[in-house]
Amino acid sequence: MLLLTAVPVPADPLVTTTVLDHGLRVTTVALPHLHTATVAAFIKVGSRFERPEENGLSHFTEHMLFRGTERFPTSLALNTAIERLGSTLHAETGRDYTLFSMGFEPERVEAGLELLGELLGRPRFGDIELERALVLEEINEDYDEDDVEINADDIARGLMFGDHALGQRIIGPRANVEGFSERDVRGHFARFYGARNMILCVAGPVHHEPVVEQARRHLGALPVGAAVEPEPAPPGPGGPRWKHVRDSGAQTSLAMLFRGVPELDAGYHGFVGMLRAIDDGMSTRLHYQLADQQGLAYSVGAGIEPLADAALFEITSATANAKLPTLVAEILRLVGGLRDERIGDDELSKIRTRYRYETLASLDDPTAMTGWFGGTALYYAPPPLSERLAAMARVTADDIVEAARRVVTPDSLVLAAVGALSKARVGELREVVAGWR
Repeated sequence: MLLLTAVPVPADPLVTTTVLDHGLRVTTVALPHLHTATVAAFIKVGSRFERPEENGLSHFTEHMLFRGTERFPTSLALNTAIERLGSTLHAETGRDYTLFSMGFEPERVEAGLELLGELLGRPRFGDIELERALVLEEINEDYDEDDVEINADDIARGLMFGDHALGQRIIGPRANVEGFSERDVRGHFARFYGARNMILCVAGPVHHEPVVEQARRHLGALPVGAAVEPEPAPPGPGGPRWKHVRDSGAQTSLAMLFRGVPELDAGYHGFVGMLRAIDDGMSTRLHYQLADQQGLAYSVGAGIEPLADAALFEITSATANAKLPTLVAEILRLVGGLRDERIGDDELSKIRTRYRYETLASLDDPTAMTGWFGGTALYYAPPPLSERLAAMARVTADDIVEAARRVVTPDSLVLAAVGALSKARVGELREVVAGWR
């Protein structure tokens, strides 16, 4: 019989950063065991940096960057050049940052950096009406035929953050998108897409010095620009706050939010443990008790949305209209129970084991590594993976109770429900939310 001996896994890859003369931070994450590399640019721009009249402009500008460059004057030419290298251009606009990412074989990284320099340095911003039509189609997914917003996630965030920019929709309102001009796009790009306001991160089987020289060669002409800082996140919502939006269909979509524990807070890993006690596989509370045993929803899940200076604890589901008040009551019962009930040693061990596995698995994902060591670094130095593992190994059942007591409170709760609820069901929902303590 062949016996396999576990080999210790180094949790911390070699991470090196050089700041170029014009302010661009170039970070490499050495992952020599991999066969592909990810090239990613993170820009500190998103919906939380926008005034209400320009809400959606970060997302719209990101879309416009796909419309070609001086060298590749059409979207077809640009995407063909990227795909000839085996990659696909991925872009994403969030609240805290925007990213552009491509994956390559290691020997094609420089060619990828050349394309990234072309994309960020010489955009054409053409075909604005074509792109406007596409973004308006995207917006249509979130509104009904009467132009009422039906995206429960966005409605809940609006309740959570109110008039603060974090409460704005990433895509923006239709009226804004209809009015954006090329001048607006170019002005937004000039304000935020400077070297000092972005980080280039390359993760994979790469060496730092060659990547720095290639970045200097292909992105060294980017304008310097200026680093920007967002308004601090507002205090909690003073809830509970909730909203029902009528929509057709047999199911109601649910988004439930609590203000969470920020990532740099000493209690963050207890908060992560709390999340995993609620939802970390099919044996944990949400799925097993509500879906598997009670049949209240086909799927129900929880997650953490980390922001630069805040965090959200989110639970989402969809259920038959008549079941919604019961589902909400049961969710509140489960999460509220963690404020008083200490989990057992076996469950705590499982939480730690699954967290460790997922952390180590991220070392096999160069895109995940660019997100941690690139995107996070826009706001603060990302703690090494070994520190995260050690912090989770120290989490106790009492830490999870403490996190639940901080997070799972009526003052912190907002809820959005989108569906065809009867007046009776709406009344039941109101009683459930108002009566929860």
